[in-house]
Amino acid sequence: MNYPLIKLILLMAFVHLGMLPLHAAAQGSGLVETLPRIKPAVVGVGTHHPTRNPRVQLAGTGFVVGDGLTVATNAHVVVKELDTARNETLGVLVRRGSQIEVRAAERITSDSERDLALLRIQGDPLPALRLGDSDRAREGQTLYFTGYPLGAVLGLYPSTHRAGLAAIAPVFTPPGSAGRLTPRLIRRAEASFLIFQLDAIAYPGNSGSPLYDPDTGEVLGIINSVFVKGAKENALKDPSGITYAIPAKYLKALLDQTQRLP
Repeated sequence: MNYPLIKLILLMAFVHLGMLPLHAAAQGSGLVETLPRIKPAVVGVGTHHPTRNPRVQLAGTGFVVGDGLTVATNAHVVVKELDTARNETLGVLVRRGSQIEVRAAERITSDSERDLALLRIQGDPLPALRLGDSDRAREGQTLYFTGYPLGAVLGLYPSTHRAGLAAIAPVFTPPGSAGRLTPRLIRRAEASFLIFQLDAIAYPGNSGSPLYDPDTGEVLGIINSVFVKGAKENALKDPSGITYAIPAKYLKALLDQTQRLP
């Protein structure tokens, strides 16, 4: 009796009946192979203050793109007002083996409507991630994101989380009644765009994390917010499991705009 053939037939039958996840083994091995290329490009974003304790405060996550000296993150992660009188500067944290290196950074451009920002860092180029075609993302697709969910509380060790692409929906949600419309909501409705809703648990420190395909490593989005139930502090003790990401095509457009600057 040909036992290997019988096992193969049974396996295909289970997949056909939905009893086994299709390509589960392939997806798992894809992430294992891809992750070592992702992590060196993921950095921390915050501020550096020479007389503060701690001197570095981590505000969120970023990742290297383009020429290796450009960091993508969320606009809300980048501190708007620095204490320049006390030499506070923007900083990007990079892990070098067991050491943490702080790179000076400056904001070169941002898109506040889509919560995106690009920073320029000093020093040698870092490994960069490739931006994929986010228009090819499909609902039901399994993606991953890597970042710092609790900032530096757990040390500068990036964590990776699985995210199901639950919906591709407009960023604008109409209020329950016309009386609740505000000028800001009206502007958002006029400039509405599609975002990714993810079936995933993320935390404030994950803001700016790359959302990528586990097999190719191509970035399809950037984590930008978490749906919070009730008060803001509930994001830690009672996470909703709903996270949002900005499609990578808007980040590509921002990069293209930057390259056209004189």
